[in-house]
Amino acid sequence: MSFLTFWKTLSLGEGFGFNGNILETNILNLAVVLAVVVSLGGDALKSLLENRKQEIIKNLEEVEKRAKEAEASLNDAVAQLELAQKKAVEIKEQGLKTAEQEKKQSIRQTEEDAQQLQLMQEEALRLQQQKAISQISKQVVNLALKRVYTKFTSRLDDRFHRSINNFQIALFADYNKK
Repeated sequence: MSFLTFWKTLSLGEGFGFNGNILETNILNLAVVLAVVVSLGGDALKSLLENRKQEIIKNLEEVEKRAKEAEASLNDAVAQLELAQKKAVEIKEQGLKTAEQEKKQSIRQTEEDAQQLQLMQEEALRLQQQKAISQISKQVVNLALKRVYTKFTSRLDDRFHRSINNFQIALFADYNKK
């Protein structure tokens, strides 16, 4: 029996009674329960749905805010990365320039040291030559003096001996002055 036939039976004056059709009674019970729930719990349900809606909107706004913050942080990080890369290139270029300058300075210093060493070597050679000449001169003078002394002692008289000695002393004194 459908709802329409149920309505007809009510209007004919049959009144209330026991209906054995389970489907009809279930539909009727469900309609009554829904009407009670909507009338009594409608405001609470609306309130719960509204709260849930507000919570979802709040969460979406927070997520959007975090997304913007993350995007800003990403942009900052990208800018810092670019700046760091530029600085790294500058440091590398400066390091190459410094290395080239150090290389040139080292080469120049080495050349100066080599020239100084060459000058010192030449000076040492001159000093050795002068020393050798001085030693040879002293040996020649000593040898000459010995020969003169032997000649004087062996065959000359006193007067000649004195004049020769004075002459040699004068020569020796002149030599030492030079």
